[in-house]
Amino acid sequence: MEKRTIPVLEMSCAVCAASVESTVRALKGVREAAVNFAAGTLNVEYDPSEITPQQMREAVQAIGYDLIVDEENATELQEQEQRKHYLSLRRRTLWAWIFCVPLMLLGMIWMHEPWSPWVQLALTVPVLFVFGRSFYITGWRQARHGKANMDTLVALSTSIAFLFSLFNTLFPQVWYARRLEPHVYYEAAGMIVAFVLLGKMLEERAKGSTSSAIRKLMGLQPKTARLVGADGTEREVPIAQLKSGDRVSVRPGERIPVDGVVTDGSSYVDESMISGEPVAVGKKAGDKVLAGTINQKGSFVLEARQVGSGTVLARIVRMVQEAQGSKAPVQRIVDRVSAVFVPTVIGISILTFTVWMLVGGASNLTYALLSAVSVLVIACPCALGLATPTALMVGIGKAAEHHILIKDAFALENMCRIDTVVVDKTGTLTEGKPAVTDWLWLAPSDETSALKSVLLAAEMKSEHPLAVAVVAALRDAAAEKVDAEEFRSLTGKGVSVRVAGVEYWIGSRGLAAEYLPGVPESVTAQAERWQEAGKSVVWYGRGAELLALAAIADPVKANSAKAVRELAGMGIEVHMLTGDGRKTAAAVAAELGIGRFEAEVLPDDKEQYIRVLQSQGRRVAMVGDGINDSQALARADVSVAMGKGTDIAMEVAMVTLMTSDLVLLPKAVTLSRRTVRLIRQNLFWAFIYNLIGIPLAAGVLYPAYGILLNPMLASAAMAFSSVSVVLNSLRLKWSKL
Repeated sequence: MEKRTIPVLEMSCAVCAASVESTVRALKGVREAAVNFAAGTLNVEYDPSEITPQQMREAVQAIGYDLIVDEENATELQEQEQRKHYLSLRRRTLWAWIFCVPLMLLGMIWMHEPWSPWVQLALTVPVLFVFGRSFYITGWRQARHGKANMDTLVALSTSIAFLFSLFNTLFPQVWYARRLEPHVYYEAAGMIVAFVLLGKMLEERAKGSTSSAIRKLMGLQPKTARLVGADGTEREVPIAQLKSGDRVSVRPGERIPVDGVVTDGSSYVDESMISGEPVAVGKKAGDKVLAGTINQKGSFVLEARQVGSGTVLARIVRMVQEAQGSKAPVQRIVDRVSAVFVPTVIGISILTFTVWMLVGGASNLTYALLSAVSVLVIACPCALGLATPTALMVGIGKAAEHHILIKDAFALENMCRIDTVVVDKTGTLTEGKPAVTDWLWLAPSDETSALKSVLLAAEMKSEHPLAVAVVAALRDAAAEKVDAEEFRSLTGKGVSVRVAGVEYWIGSRGLAAEYLPGVPESVTAQAERWQEAGKSVVWYGRGAELLALAAIADPVKANSAKAVRELAGMGIEVHMLTGDGRKTAAAVAAELGIGRFEAEVLPDDKEQYIRVLQSQGRRVAMVGDGINDSQALARADVSVAMGKGTDIAMEVAMVTLMTSDLVLLPKAVTLSRRTVRLIRQNLFWAFIYNLIGIPLAAGVLYPAYGILLNPMLASAAMAFSSVSVVLNSLRLKWSKL
């Protein structure tokens, strides 16, 4: 199965999105399809051996819409089309209002003049059939396929008002014969189109802001690259022409165009836009570089490894797009409502007209028409359709800007409900690599430098993880290079070497006991204090002489304690799991203020621990590295992987924190809570608007208060409802985390 995000064109409301979605989902070979009206995209999972994107496009074109199936330039083409559509909307809106202002004045001030209806007719025709023609074209297309959408409601309401007014203009004697004055409602028909166009224009402009995160991410990818030929000459080529294995030159200040490996030269590269780490990273031959990152100082040549859609940046963009296009569980209710919304509104409009006529007879015809038209105009499926996707687009986009990748809407909605976070220690709370934290030198100070050189030479031959920490600590401190002879690995104890005929040993307390006749009490006490603090102690000696002790620990990350405090402040309980010994686990837990922890656990134990928490009714998020914690991640309600930009566990976890900073986790929870709150607010107002607006338009207040809603005001209310939902979602974009 293949997954793709395909831009959709020509959609005008949420009902259009539902039509495209149901059409594609019904095609053979399509497993899943979801259309995001706000983003104008189709997320589709399909079997390429059974159906192609071109066949999907043909099916969608048959119902009056279109897909952009050109994978290379899809987003650019969509942006061009959206820009063109917005400019067209703006132009038509401006002209509609130029005609509607005098039309409204005529309808309100000079409505009784005999020439007034004819001038109003002349002003209304261009508004309806030139500037508002898209409503009638789309409405007709929908009707031909037995469907109805927002444009159907606008086309019906304005057609009824226009045709009724046209009849009264051409045949006023019909009403005069019945001693009634013929009223015309050209201004209502024209103003409906003007308000709806204005609403769509503002909505389109606001929707553009919700997808700014994707545009920023895509803007990180350069458009061209400097290809190095076999003879060493350079020429500028479009990114799309690069292939794996090509050699590309990168100069200072330029963005790296593809993922690759440095072959010539060296430099420092700013990778903060991908990894979130602020310090530039040194790069030399053999080091990996990523597309979108910025070369700072030197020039270098790289060999392309991943190009186009295969780069880390492209994967991040794709993941954010898919997440923005996914549907939150709450959206299912909206989809069911949208499917029957327009037919229901048309039914209510007909019922409104019928009731008015039954109650008052022919004398109520005007009221009956106005109320029926108002019902058609005020109903707004767009507000419902935009409520969830706009909030999701802003929330997931803002998360991406803060180096938090959220896989889909389900993950975002679940994240806000968690009350327990289970954290793997190594690599999540700690740096994940041991380092020497303390030294105790017992040898004379004038010998220390030479002894360090011997220790470095011995540990460089060892493969033990603690030896790596000692080498890292001594690499710059050793006075000179020493050749260690007769290297022996003493399994479970340590190592020994000979230098200039003298035996040196490095290892555990047990190994030290084999060489030393005794150990001073002060040294033993210091070693025990280090062990109580969860550190490993390495003993270093020469024959029967103890030279030094080194304490080694996996240091806690700078912001881990802050992250734990922030989570606790949000009412979330933090638990720690580790495969390390109990003393080390207790020391780290005490340092970070974590009350509950388990030590010496295996992957199966981690999963079982989460099962137990869930059986107690807790909603659990598991934070790990996405590989050895995969069982526990799969079991948790929300799985969170710690990534470092290059090897992100995107496929494993629902949420990926792209930096090694755990402070991103409380930010992700905060963002999730705000986004879900926004979705609920949007849905509440969209439902309430329709529940109050439709009966009001039908005239329920007329019998008691004599209040009847003018279709012009109804169209203004409808336009405002969609725009207000989008603007409410954009509040999240402008808020601080």
